[in-house]
Amino acid sequence: MNPKNTLTAVVAAALAATTGLVAAPALADHHKASMAAEANIVQTAQSTGMHNTLVAAVQAAGLVETLSGPGPFTVFAPTDDAFAKLPAGTVETLVKPENKATLTTILTYHAVAGKVTAGDLVKLINDNGGKATITTVAGATLTAMLDGDKVVITDAKGGKTTVVKADVMTSNGVVHVTDGVFLPA
Repeated sequence: MNPKNTLTAVVAAALAATTGLVAAPALADHHKASMAAEANIVQTAQSTGMHNTLVAAVQAAGLVETLSGPGPFTVFAPTDDAFAKLPAGTVETLVKPENKATLTTILTYHAVAGKVTAGDLVKLINDNGGKATITTVAGATLTAMLDGDKVVITDAKGGKTTVVKADVMTSNGVVHVTDGVFLPA
């Protein structure tokens, strides 16, 4: 299977696995769901109130135009709480101009080319013996597995992150909200 298709399928499956588990308040946190499909990925992240750090990082990396473009993209979007779990000073250091390349690598490690729904991702996991490899825009891989009815993504450093809200549809792709930040090797 093409790595691009593999990543897209993995992301979609993760979202499908978690879609039924999200409480109404989580949906409300993502603004009005009916309007989300009209907004692009960046506008959607700006509207949630829980992705301020991600939006600031995307701006610092110069990725606003790309993630506002036609795509489609699948983005695993860490919440502000997810960024807060990183060691003290990490985010402040990464958004400095001299660290733009590193920040860009980390952010593109959260994006996949194409639109991968949760259903696609879960199918990919199931079709591959319970584990699917996703190739990111950064060119690195993530591993997706199911833990009960939740999709858990493992990054290159062995960190495990759960998709807490799947299939937030945007005009240029889909966003899957995560409780952690992926770190490349």
